[in-house]
Amino acid sequence: MIHVLMADDHPIVRRGLKQIMTEEGGLTVDEVGTIPELRAYLTKQCPDVLVLDVCMPGGSGLEMLGEIRKSYPKLPVLILSAHREDQIGVRALTAGARGYLNKDAAPDKLVDAVRRLYKGGRFISAELSDALADYVQRPAEGRARHELLSARELTVLRMISAGVSTGQIAENLHLSPKSVSTYRARILEKMQMKSNAELVRYVVEHGLQGNE
Repeated sequence: MIHVLMADDHPIVRRGLKQIMTEEGGLTVDEVGTIPELRAYLTKQCPDVLVLDVCMPGGSGLEMLGEIRKSYPKLPVLILSAHREDQIGVRALTAGARGYLNKDAAPDKLVDAVRRLYKGGRFISAELSDALADYVQRPAEGRARHELLSARELTVLRMISAGVSTGQIAENLHLSPKSVSTYRARILEKMQMKSNAELVRYVVEHGLQGNE
């Protein structure tokens, strides 16, 4: 049996994906709904494959990839997101994910991806393969501004664009308000912008909203 851990903040999504995997046979699925729950789970047991959403309460799936790569280097992670491959997929792979699957993909793709990762392989769709090729061939000065941001900075950017207050961001990410303000300043500098309104406009134009 392949032991899968599903980390997603939407109970309906978890229930549906769990049903898809268990109906195939040979897969057992546990589930968590927040980043703190995920951390707590991993301290007690390690699944064969982790299916991880990008945007979750208490942090970011992309940020968790860094933690997992250090503490659980052999745990294969499949990132699951509603974002297009060229928006988040490339960043997920470069951060340590073994695969990336869009939530619009057919159910059998999820099972195929999990089994590939379990066997030591990767899951890269044709769309992600094209996005990777474009990323590698594109000069640094031609890349999108948000590609200059760290995983934590990208998380803060998306929360700012969603209208989350500095205090709420600090609470959700276990940071001080001063640290959040520092991240905001770095984001504005890297993206060569001067206000939250400009950041919101950019996020909307590039489809980076945190609505996975």
